[in-house]
Amino acid sequence: MARSGPKSTQSPPPKDAKRDPVAVGKHDAAQNRAASFHYHLTDKVEAGIALRGTEVKAVRAGQVQLREGYAMVKNGEASLLAVHIGAYNHGSINNHEPLRSRRLLLHKLEIEKLQFKLQTKGITLIPTRMYFKGGKVKVEIAVAKGKQLWDKRETERRKTADSEAKAAIASSKKRFAG
Repeated sequence: MARSGPKSTQSPPPKDAKRDPVAVGKHDAAQNRAASFHYHLTDKVEAGIALRGTEVKAVRAGQVQLREGYAMVKNGEASLLAVHIGAYNHGSINNHEPLRSRRLLLHKLEIEKLQFKLQTKGITLIPTRMYFKGGKVKVEIAVAKGKQLWDKRETERRKTADSEAKAAIASSKKRFAG
């Protein structure tokens, strides 16, 4: 009977070490950073999205653009429009269209709530981020109202004031600590 050599004391690497952090769900596949600048975001809803195989692979590769996208509710169904999911590099002739409308997977009660909120003038649904959760692609949809130009300026002023205050606190801590 052959004897096995000494066993290593190193623990095996975690199972998801080789996988992409986007696919595992640690990072977002796409974010709409401009949404909070252009809109007042109120309620956020997590929705599934019906995608084709090449679209899922393109999302995993980070080929998603949410900036121009919006969602709408019509005939009891929610759909995502104008979201660009780039063509998959290794796809065949059956590759998807980049700007097709995609069905959002929501419960009927959630769709009714969103439809009620959309009846108010100036309210729209904006996709804020796309991510993986449990191997499925999810989209975060926010109820949004457009900002006026003065609102955008006020947001910019607040950001600069906050960053200046943080910098002043950090410099005073350095000065008194040393």
